[in-house]
Amino acid sequence: MAFAVDWQATEKTVVDKLLKTLQELPAADAHLQSGQRSFSNARSRIDAEIDLRISNQNLTLLVEAKKSLFPRDAREALWQLREYASQFGGGDHVIPLLAAESISPGSKEFLRRENVGYFEMGGSLFIPAPGAYVLIDKPVPRNLARSVSTVFKGKRSQVLRVLDPQHWFSVKALSEAARVSPATASETLIMLERFEWLAARGQDPSKERQLTAPRALLDEWKKQVLAGIKPKTRRYYVPNATNEDTFIGRMDTAFAEAGVEYVLTQESAGRRYAPFLSSLSRVSCRGASTRSAGNALSRLGAREVSEGANFTMIETLAEEGPFLFEERHGAAWLASPVQVYLDLLIAGGRAQEAAEHLRKERISF
Repeated sequence: MAFAVDWQATEKTVVDKLLKTLQELPAADAHLQSGQRSFSNARSRIDAEIDLRISNQNLTLLVEAKKSLFPRDAREALWQLREYASQFGGGDHVIPLLAAESISPGSKEFLRRENVGYFEMGGSLFIPAPGAYVLIDKPVPRNLARSVSTVFKGKRSQVLRVLDPQHWFSVKALSEAARVSPATASETLIMLERFEWLAARGQDPSKERQLTAPRALLDEWKKQVLAGIKPKTRRYYVPNATNEDTFIGRMDTAFAEAGVEYVLTQESAGRRYAPFLSSLSRVSCRGASTRSAGNALSRLGAREVSEGANFTMIETLAEEGPFLFEERHGAAWLASPVQVYLDLLIAGGRAQEAAEHLRKERISF
């Protein structure tokens, strides 16, 4: 019962904010009709009916309120809203509209294509009315941005690395491959399904999923990496490191003897997967900044510097994700192509060009 009360309060808040936003539009007048109109299905009702006069047009907005909207939610709500509008009558002057605290960018794009209105608490508004077309685009609300960004961090990001558009996975198989709990794997898959990036078949407990929109997922991951806080990076000068291959061999030996896990990344790994830059000014790796790592670096004669570095280490503490699917190339361990791509995005210089080259040549989506 507490949930129902909380949702009713949220619904009222969303509708009240929508009404206030409409009333603040230039030369507009908006009024909320009292009561909730019922339709042919006794259980069916709209959450609000708003009369709006704008640009000399009299419109009726049929509003369905939601907590949040992702593409799957928008698609499911669309047919019911259109059914309401058809029963209501009034033709083009009756506008079905979805209102929510937060609406994902993909949902907004879908609703615009379908010519269905939407309102988001952050202020975004779309009313596709003839003679009174309204489109206000505001930044994504923080709560939605946070919920999306968590998918691409920590344990959940390990699930993303395992997904393969060529294979179907059960929650159990996915959790084992990603080294996460079944609960974490399941939560991550549910979020990805809401974005319509996955296909599903079967029923629990044997339900399986397959990644069907790898490009969309990687595009969003790229966006999150570029918008996020860069990981802490330590910069070193290592003497006698003019020959890259020789130095990497020495580094691999020193780290192995010290029991330090590492993977080459950024340009150092990118050129081994998909050559792009003819020469490099530094070698980059991911690893934990531990006492053992410090001992290995001392053996190499490395000293930390603020400029003139020829070796950088991206600190990777208590994270398994960057080390998943590492590959042995010659005398070195390389991060997976996806991890190298993500790290190149934040490397500076021509690294972003190298990232897109790697994506095209090796990742292929």
